[in-house]
Amino acid sequence: MVPGRPNAPGRTAVHEQAAAPQTLLSKRAWLQTGRATALGGLIWALAGCGFQLRREPTLPFKRIALSGFGARSTQAAALRRAVGADVEVVASPSQADVVVVALAEAQERGVVGFTAAGQVRELQLRVKLRYRVLGRDGQEWLGPTELSQLRDMTYNEALALAKQQEESQLVRDMETDIARQVVRQLASLRRPGSP
Repeated sequence: MVPGRPNAPGRTAVHEQAAAPQTLLSKRAWLQTGRATALGGLIWALAGCGFQLRREPTLPFKRIALSGFGARSTQAAALRRAVGADVEVVASPSQADVVVVALAEAQERGVVGFTAAGQVRELQLRVKLRYRVLGRDGQEWLGPTELSQLRDMTYNEALALAKQQEESQLVRDMETDIARQVVRQLASLRRPGSP
């Protein structure tokens, strides 16, 4: 029974109480339907604007050679992983469609902060790769290019082993980022003189 409203003929307070749960259920169903509709509309709008998750770039060649890297270069290993399974990494530049020539690669570590007691507080890590890209015939496709990554990390001597592992992980991540940038640049390259 609703206060201030007389009962309709044939309706009692029991009828009013029984109708209340149905109203709550219908409101919940309406809210759930509204949420689903809004979510569907959002997905439709994102799909309509051309939004897509980032995909690995497609390289316009099938064989690549890595030249000038050190024998145990972790940057070369990151590049091998980044080119994917569709591209074969060959040992000889004469067998490759494209040759990535490392002109310089470096990992640097510098102290940027100290405590009042003179202990190291913060480190800066840098990974650099300077390279160029040649075609099979030795023609230059991309001139000397330098890519670098920079990360800051805190340091505490009491946690030296953990910080050493953190540093190794950061360097690996920076090398992976550089390798992905190289692959994106390789994907945009075209043979000199071609349209």
